[in-house]
Amino acid sequence: MPIWLTLSAALTAAVIAAIGGFILIPFLRRIHFGQTILEEGPAWHKAKQGTPIMGGFLFIIGSFAATAIGYTVWRISGGVDITTDETNNHALRLLTVMLFALLYSLSCGFTDDYIKAVKKQNLGLNPKQKILFQIVFSGAFLAILYLLGDRETTLDLIFAKLNLGLFYYPLMVVFMIYIINAVNLTDGIDGLCGSVSVISMLAMTVVCSLPEYGLPEYSLYAITVAGGCIGFLVWNLHPAKCFMGDTGSMYLGAAFAGLGIACRLHLLLVLIGIVYVLDALSVVIQVLYFKYTRRKYGEGRRIFKMSPIHHHFELCHWSEYKIVLVFSLCGLIAGIAAVLIRL
Repeated sequence: MPIWLTLSAALTAAVIAAIGGFILIPFLRRIHFGQTILEEGPAWHKAKQGTPIMGGFLFIIGSFAATAIGYTVWRISGGVDITTDETNNHALRLLTVMLFALLYSLSCGFTDDYIKAVKKQNLGLNPKQKILFQIVFSGAFLAILYLLGDRETTLDLIFAKLNLGLFYYPLMVVFMIYIINAVNLTDGIDGLCGSVSVISMLAMTVVCSLPEYGLPEYSLYAITVAGGCIGFLVWNLHPAKCFMGDTGSMYLGAAFAGLGIACRLHLLLVLIGIVYVLDALSVVIQVLYFKYTRRKYGEGRRIFKMSPIHHHFELCHWSEYKIVLVFSLCGLIAGIAAVLIRL
């Protein structure tokens, strides 16, 4: 795919997301779709009470529109042989990834945000409801890929491959749920999830465009998501004028995980998304340690001042800008490493 078309698609997504904020944010304010802040969070977060949520629609619309336009131009201009079954199968797989991200976002993310905004309950859906949604959609995604001909059950460990047989599918459901929830947990301070997602999606763009994979359709979608996030950050950098909400973070997580599974990146996906993975891991460690010490000593103890770990650094008096910069830099280093591994 021509570089000019790829960059134009990214720019289109960014412009749509940035300009869309002038329409969406006032609308969300009018209908009082604002964030409810947790009592146990950092005290200064109280100033963010009422900030509009569901801003994720900005990059959702931007990425969908830009991908559709870019892919149509690519096919019309003769950039791909549209008469082959392989081309059409790749198009269907890309559509599957995009619809998976969208439906995952609307079913789990939007519902969660709606409960928070209307009922003023910060926790939204309960854990059982979320897990049910996530199992159903992740399982359906893998089933559709199977029907489209992706029946490979080999796990790519970068330097080795492991055939898991039928165990591949339940393992991938769990893996996808972890990655998606990890992205969701990273959305905790202004600009963090959006900035990290720009970098991770740019890394995915490069990896998908490498000759080893030869998947320009996927790279097009990845860069439009990155572009949409850039446009969204116009409104989300500190002090945020809107939050992406679970609508946005679930979309980013599902798009990231969906691309990784469809491209069969597996362990490389963990490396590219290392910031997401470690942020979520800090929650797991905190919870397990708290339960262990409560059972052993009669009182729960903590390793971090607060989890996810970005809140720990907040309570260590790091500014939100510093956290975003450091975490994004870590993501950039990991993304470059992932690309170099595949060169």
